[in-house]
Amino acid sequence: MTTRIDTRFAELAKQGRSAFVTFLMAGDPDPATSLEIIKALPKSGADVIEIGMPFTDPMADGPSIQAAGLRALKAGMTLKKTLELVRGFRKDDNATPIVLMGYYNPIYIYGVDKFLVDAKNAGVDGLIIVDLPPEEDDELCLPAMKAGLNFIRLATPTTDDKRLPAVLANTSGFVYYVSITGITGAATADSSAVSEAVARIKRHTKLPVCVGFGIRTPETARDIASHANGAVVGTALVDALKNSLDAEGRATGKTVNAVAELTAALAQGVKGAQQAAE
Repeated sequence: MTTRIDTRFAELAKQGRSAFVTFLMAGDPDPATSLEIIKALPKSGADVIEIGMPFTDPMADGPSIQAAGLRALKAGMTLKKTLELVRGFRKDDNATPIVLMGYYNPIYIYGVDKFLVDAKNAGVDGLIIVDLPPEEDDELCLPAMKAGLNFIRLATPTTDDKRLPAVLANTSGFVYYVSITGITGAATADSSAVSEAVARIKRHTKLPVCVGFGIRTPETARDIASHANGAVVGTALVDALKNSLDAEGRATGKTVNAVAELTAALAQGVKGAQQAAE
């Protein structure tokens, strides 16, 4: 099984550069604007798109992403509509990998088997479910892999060499390394610590390693991308979106461009990592 994720990382490896991975919340600030924004991401330089599944009780999300989830839920976003969003994106783009990121509860309520069929049919390529540890692989990870979806696991600064093999056992697509301990948007990634961590993970796996949490600027993105196979940015993009909204939290004429312009600047940072390494 080769997914869009596998294909994209193979292409980037041939080009000798890292991936720029973007994260935005599905349905933020409303379903129609959210689709417009996500459609604009590949043109602005995103190589892989992570889409958050809004949930009322997130654990790893900082204030910005929590607020994005609440805006989306208030606008009527559901898991079914999140899959419709992916389907809408796929009408114009059949190449850019889409990863859904979130928590198990909405999927459990939707029904695992039905969700996997619907997600695959909509054009989803992978899942990041932050509250399902390897000990629960039977719940979703193994069925997802059987359905042809990558199951992407998080590794953190506290994931030691003893724990790492369990984390990596059924991981596919890429490994997501969380560069800081704590919630999203809380601190800036330390490039030397990231470099050591990525090297350690790579001793255990041949999968690409992407680094997220704590990347807000093109300079940090370039720095991280020079050590990893990909740099993931979420909070900075969500903040750009939020800052473009009107006083009632509704989209304005600036909203899509605000996210697209920051995406383009960050993408240049990631692409600059290759130049810096040459």
